[in-house]
Formats: sequence, structure tokens, C-alpha cells
Amino acid sequence: MAYNIKDQKTDELIQPILDSIRETCENESQRERKKSPLWDRLQPLVSRVAAAPKTRKKAAKAFFDELSGDAQ
Repeated sequence: MAYNIKDQKTDELIQPILDSIRETCENESQRERKKSPLWDRLQPLVSRVAAAPKTRKKAAKAFFDELSGDAQ
């Protein structure tokens, strides 16, 4: 995003802030590119959920409504 400041002193004061923002954004962008894809990071959790025993029991709606404060 461009900015238009006609006052030289104000422009000089803002420049270090803009440089810091640019450097921070570049560093964050590099860090994100180095991460493994989200799907790969989620696989251990997906495997654990898939390995959980199937109980075929229904959730007790009233119990969970009470926990969340939605009980009437």
C-alpha cells in the first residue's frame, strides 16, 4: 500500500517503521514457506482418531448443553 506524505520530516520518521514492517513480513513469509504442508502435520492426529475404538454410543445432548451453558 502506498502512502503520500509531503512533509519531509514526517517521511523520515516513518521510513524506519516501514523498513521494520517490510523485514518482518519477509521473515514471516520465509518461515511459512519452510513449514511442511498442513495436511502432513495433521496426519498423526488423523491416524489417532482413525485408530480410536468405535463405541456406537450417542452423545448425551443434555449433558453437553449443561456444560456449555445452553441448558434450558
